[in-house]
Amino acid sequence: MHNMNQQGNQQQPGSMPNQQNTNHGGHELFDAHEIIAGIISMLDQYQMYDQHIQDPELKDILQRQTTFVTQAYNTIVQTFQTGQDPAVPTQQYEMQQDNNVVYGITPGQPKKPNASINDLSDQGLSAYMLGNTKSLSSLLAMTATEMTNPVLRRVIADTVPNFIEMSYEIFLYQNKHGYYQVPQLAPQDMQHMLNSYTIVQQGNQLH
Repeated sequence: MHNMNQQGNQQQPGSMPNQQNTNHGGHELFDAHEIIAGIISMLDQYQMYDQHIQDPELKDILQRQTTFVTQAYNTIVQTFQTGQDPAVPTQQYEMQQDNNVVYGITPGQPKKPNASINDLSDQGLSAYMLGNTKSLSSLLAMTATEMTNPVLRRVIADTVPNFIEMSYEIFLYQNKHGYYQVPQLAPQDMQHMLNSYTIVQQGNQLH
């Protein structure tokens, strides 16, 4: 990999001096720009949410995720610009919520758009946060399959589980407070769905 990167940095006949590393495909460059711009957008929006959040627990989630994503941003940008291993490798995000999910639906007031910014609530703000992390999870996973630079590809792929974990953390916070309710099927319907498949005996496969 080191030799490949050296070759990518060599000046080619007719090229401009101080040319940046060239071992990126054109489509990959566009994808990387979309990822980096998306992360910047998330961090900018988190700053706006922070001004309106009332619950200290949600504010703590936002601030921990901001710190983590800022480092992820630096790692991705450095890898994108150099095509080499970043100074700080991809980290692992660790949420602080437990994994207990509350199932069932409790009727509440019908929802509608806010009449003004004064109507912002922790319920809505946590939903905006979840929208940010979920959309970036999908974007990172999709673009990781189309990266040509092996180092950038690995960094992007390794970042996907972190955004999934952040999404799960926000979901659990919302679920605990009744903001994100989880309906279930009737027990007999659930059992029917769970038993819809059977294990393949590998010894019976054709050779």
